Amino acid sequence: MNLPRNPHSAEYPPADAGLPLRAGIGFKPQHFDALLADEAPPAFVEVHAENYMGAGGPPHAQLSMLRERLPVSVHGVGLSIGGEAPLDPAHLARLQALIDRYQPAAFSEHLAWSTHDGRFFNDLLPLRYDAASLARVCAHIDQVQERLGRQMLLENPSTYLEFEGSSYSEPDFLSAIVRHTGCALLLDVNNVYVSCHNNRHDPVEYLAALPLRAVREIHLAGHAQECDASGERLLIDDHGSPVGAAVWALYRHVIAQTGPMPTLIEWDTHIPAYATLREQAQRAQALLDEVCATAKEAA
Repeated sequence: MNLPRNPHSAEYPPADAGLPLRAGIGFKPQHFDALLADEAPPAFVEVHAENYMGAGGPPHAQLSMLRERLPVSVHGVGLSIGGEAPLDPAHLARLQALIDRYQPAAFSEHLAWSTHDGRFFNDLLPLRYDAASLARVCAHIDQVQERLGRQMLLENPSTYLEFEGSSYSEPDFLSAIVRHTGCALLLDVNNVYVSCHNNRHDPVEYLAALPLRAVREIHLAGHAQECDASGERLLIDDHGSPVGAAVWALYRHVIAQTGPMPTLIEWDTHIPAYATLREQAQRAQALLDEVCATAKEAA
């Protein structure tokens, strides 16, 4: 299925305007004081949109102070881009108000769904990669970009199964979305590793099929390990531990091809002390610096 490209997509400001090609962290309120006191803070912070959709209070007071000091990336988790129902107009209006208020350097959402038949599920659920899903996702992204007046980033999901009825691979599905909507990609390297392990794909081959030219931000996170009913090792994208060695290696592989990218450390469960999160960002920054140095030597 070849969808026509949205003629308005080229008019959107680029998603990475103002987002530095360096390492940042996902902001947690308990780290606020330590972050402000850091003489060499991360290059940017990312916040979840849904945590700031109220009118005021401490969350907005903190975010306003951070926005004065650092670039901010807003990451949505509740739009249900892949859902069968139309996007929730009230949620979209709250998102627009947030984006207008803070003018973040980037906005991103997930290739997933979380609503159905008027009910909200507190999870990012997978969808079948077929022509109907492609048309629906593209229409939703067009609606978001037109409403916000900016290019958005779409994040690849972490998955634990694949639908037999899919007619696209995930990289081909993402490529088709980029071609039609003009959106950019948020490449979650941990999600690539988790999904490829669980679904028995080669992560390097996955990345080779992905339009890396469309990537504008990278996420890194830790994952947990469990066993499924058959005793097979199952990886869970829980964002509750340091980035694993295999994910660091895959990240190095990515940025060797793309060059430096804004890179975010996510840590959303079992949240550590600020110093631990900062150390993970410093490790990502060291790899970004290494890529820059190699490029200069080759020039």
